[in-house]
Amino acid sequence: MHKPNTIEVTLWSIAIPGFGQLINKKYIKGIIFISLEFLINMKSNLNIAIILSFQGKISAAINQVNYQWLMFYPCIYMFAIWDAFIDSSNERKSSCFLPFVVAAYSGTIGVIYSENLKFMGILFGPVWLPLIFIFLGIVIGFIVNKLFLYKAKN
Repeated sequence: MHKPNTIEVTLWSIAIPGFGQLINKKYIKGIIFISLEFLINMKSNLNIAIILSFQGKISAAINQVNYQWLMFYPCIYMFAIWDAFIDSSNERKSSCFLPFVVAAYSGTIGVIYSENLKFMGILFGPVWLPLIFIFLGIVIGFIVNKLFLYKAKN
């Protein structure tokens, strides 16, 4: 039986949480993640905020977003990616969760501060700031993971 490619599954899960699970034939989990994605997306007005952010209308995006719902998004998103990655991966390293967890936490912090935090006078808003924080979290998580694995070897 053919096992799906880990990169393919991870990229599909990045596109829409739950797609990676469907490729991995974990249909119930996939449907749950897709349902959560749509619920949080709709309740937080995320699609409207994405459109406005791409148009450079950050203040309008901030006014559209329901932050109480949007705060759930980074954690669900990163957990779905991690879950799809783990289900398709042949390796089971005990610390491979670290980049995903740190990214989820940092993305949530990005959501919390997206209304006010400016960098060099630029307000990034509820779409770009959490994305920046997620990427920073992934980098920090990989560094911590490497240090953890290095320490475990010695």
